[in-house]
Amino acid sequence: MPQRLPAARLSAFYLAYYTALGAFTPYWSLFLKQRGQDAAAISVLMSLWYGTRIVAPSTWNALATRSSRPVAWLRIGCLATLASFLVFLVPMSFTGLFAAMVVFCFCYNAVMPQFEAITLSHLVGRSEQYGRIRVWGSIGFIGSVGLLGLVFDHWSVAHLPLLMLPMFAALLAASFANDYGPGHVETPAGVPGELRRCLLRRCLLRRDVLMFLLVALLAQISFGPLYTFFSIFLEQHGYRASTLGLFWALGVAVEIGVFFLAARLLARFDARHILIAALASAALRWLVTALFPDRTAIVTLAQLTHALNFAAFFAACMQFMAKFFPGRLAGHGQGLYYGLSSGVGGVLGALIAGQAWRIGGGELAFLWASGFAIAATVIAWRYLPSIHAAAPSAPEPAATG
Repeated sequence: MPQRLPAARLSAFYLAYYTALGAFTPYWSLFLKQRGQDAAAISVLMSLWYGTRIVAPSTWNALATRSSRPVAWLRIGCLATLASFLVFLVPMSFTGLFAAMVVFCFCYNAVMPQFEAITLSHLVGRSEQYGRIRVWGSIGFIGSVGLLGLVFDHWSVAHLPLLMLPMFAALLAASFANDYGPGHVETPAGVPGELRRCLLRRCLLRRDVLMFLLVALLAQISFGPLYTFFSIFLEQHGYRASTLGLFWALGVAVEIGVFFLAARLLARFDARHILIAALASAALRWLVTALFPDRTAIVTLAQLTHALNFAAFFAACMQFMAKFFPGRLAGHGQGLYYGLSSGVGGVLGALIAGQAWRIGGGELAFLWASGFAIAATVIAWRYLPSIHAAAPSAPEPAATG
């Protein structure tokens, strides 16, 4: 008889994690600006969020793998996240903020990959229930970003760390309420080097694989101004914090809708065509954001395209990953994909956005983003193969950030 699924406990962790992320992603750049940091400094500090993604998950997972009690490392990560975040209550210079961001982002980025493994260990034979558990993360993100927007209409964003502390306390509590399920299998000591060599050969010798990874990298770079300066850019154009929160919440809301439609979408359309359409829509999104920031209706429509240029893009990418890195290569492929796109691409996106902002403000930053998206579109159209899925169960796009 299958063990009862602890859906409420699993959902509580996603809710706490993404509630905190919903406070961090839209408002942290505004907090750094309030702390006296300029555009270049903000871009460097925000790039640390993505830079630590390259090393944090693999480092913490290696520690958990060697442990006789792997869930302890999830709890240590949550405790370290809370403890390191306390430092932001104290005024600091750029150097202090840099050091604090490195430690905090390294700990926070290590948490979710471990918990995804815990969730999957409970879902063996019933993976179709993942969506109804994970959706609470998106609900938390939307609720947090919307509520804090209303708060910051009347209260300084300087209080953001104080408001986020209960969220990280809830995350720590949720980590103690969860443990690995019956599907957890201990990883054998040492991964055969042959798999790594095979993965590298596939990446280095196949042009379509290299072009796909380049497309993923360029797409992530194009999102740099959104994650780093979108809130600041719109604030400069007179938008209230509550309106900024609604814009961010809207993007995640349509993201949820695409998740539930992704399987039908991929069964009907070629993943290559979806990818190209998503990239082209991103190029248009950044272009109109740069040119018409004062037009609320246009900015709203641009945010609605998040369903295509983020969520549908992610779902299509997973189809390419399944084709290029099948079977036992899947884990190595995912590590390479996330390290290159979300990690390296995130860092480059933030830093390039910072330089563009220094030269020509938010308009130039988003124009450059459009250029990167156009380049990715051309490469995808020219070099990527067609992929037809037979009614797949596409993974859910992660919440923005």
